Amino acid sequence: MPNLIVVNDPRDWPLAIEGVEIVPARDYLTDSRFADLRGAKVFNLCRSYRYQSAGYYVSLLAEARGHKPVPSITTVQDLKTPAVIRIASEDMDEDIQRSLSPIRSREFVLSIYFGHNVAKRHERLSRHLFRFFSAPFLRAIFICNEKDGHWHLQNINPIAVSEIPEEHRPFVIEVAREYFAGRRSAAPRRIPARYDLAILYDPAEKEAPSNARALQRFMKAAESLGLSSELVEKEDYGRLAEFDALFIRETTSVNHHTYRFARRAQAEGLVVVDDPESILKCTNKVFLAELLHRHKVPVPRTLILHRETPMDVILSLGLPCILKRPDSSFSQGVVKAETEQDLRDRLRAFFERSDLVIAQEFLPTTFDWRIGIFDRQPLYACKYFMVRSHWQIVKRNEAGEKIKDGTSETIPVEHVPKKVIKTALKAANLVGDGLYGVDLKETVKGVTVIEVNDNPNIDAGVEDMVLKDELYERIMRVFLRRIEERKRGRWS
Repeated sequence: MPNLIVVNDPRDWPLAIEGVEIVPARDYLTDSRFADLRGAKVFNLCRSYRYQSAGYYVSLLAEARGHKPVPSITTVQDLKTPAVIRIASEDMDEDIQRSLSPIRSREFVLSIYFGHNVAKRHERLSRHLFRFFSAPFLRAIFICNEKDGHWHLQNINPIAVSEIPEEHRPFVIEVAREYFAGRRSAAPRRIPARYDLAILYDPAEKEAPSNARALQRFMKAAESLGLSSELVEKEDYGRLAEFDALFIRETTSVNHHTYRFARRAQAEGLVVVDDPESILKCTNKVFLAELLHRHKVPVPRTLILHRETPMDVILSLGLPCILKRPDSSFSQGVVKAETEQDLRDRLRAFFERSDLVIAQEFLPTTFDWRIGIFDRQPLYACKYFMVRSHWQIVKRNEAGEKIKDGTSETIPVEHVPKKVIKTALKAANLVGDGLYGVDLKETVKGVTVIEVNDNPNIDAGVEDMVLKDELYERIMRVFLRRIEERKRGRWS
């Protein structure tokens, strides 16, 4: 993949770096050689990114050509958007306070060069800001609240090469050389990488959708197909334009950076799993209840409750019954009400957080089916057994922390009752063509769908027990096909 540094005037960038071509903005915008170049990485170091300037059009045309501009046109807009700057400040609050707490002024200006600052103290904060707003040179302005001493990011702007102080230039040259050398030092692959895949994860997440071994197997499968993969974290938000696809392996939520990643990746033209629409639909059980009911998918008897719902209507479900927060998933935010008083107490607590609550009849079974579905095809099938002397596959304490898991059994999809597979596919296909885990119960009355989850568990040693490496390769093959389809559509 060729690296291009695009500047208004090559004299603005006097440093010669091996393997990097310095290109005048005028040539990049008008020369057919660059228009026809495939897979270039374009570092836009123009003096300005203002609307309709040369710098603006460099990033805009780079995206239209299928190149990977830094900054992307989305980052250019983000740098001008107060709401995005506020989100960045909130996400990095801990790093901001740690880095700036010794400073005794009301304002502080931080210069960031390829993710570095001349002061080592600000290294972590600089790196995170570079990942969030992926532009080569940045100037961040922080303001301290005089009342409580709390710092926040007020503004962030690109720095033109000509504005870099003379005393900073040796440092800038050093970090630029390190940056581009680092980008060329990837380990050799069996198949040359054609596309780049970002896998979003949180190394500190206790109940992540994929364990460390599974993540490594995803990366191995990607490599075998010519996909270069990289594990990224929430600080890498601004780097999304560097990739062709995003695979979210962190528990998703709408009011969360996972949803912002999905939206941003979609806006950048990446293939995204989980896509924003799937996150919205699957993480709200009120929506799912209405969707499944309207399309006559068999579900337990279900009521959507509000504060004024008469108690006799709720009790018509029978006791015990199940209550769910609208944003519940994977046994979290789900409780069983045993008595009428228990029901009242549980509802009171739920209504403190939401105007609506889901109530369902209780269907006791020894296990739940989980059918993994991707690209509208069944992928794997598991039986998750209830924890001994408990009604769920996971037992939690009052704080919602996991105490114990039930056992599981992964079986070939072709050995699953056809009615289970058919019902799971019908439910998942109503949501989309992403990666879903459909939970079902099988009783004497038939098969019923409990819920459709985006971001289902795929753990090494559990869901992959039947297909082994083939499970990961099937998922990566869909990514590869979708990337190629999207590229063909862009270049045709």
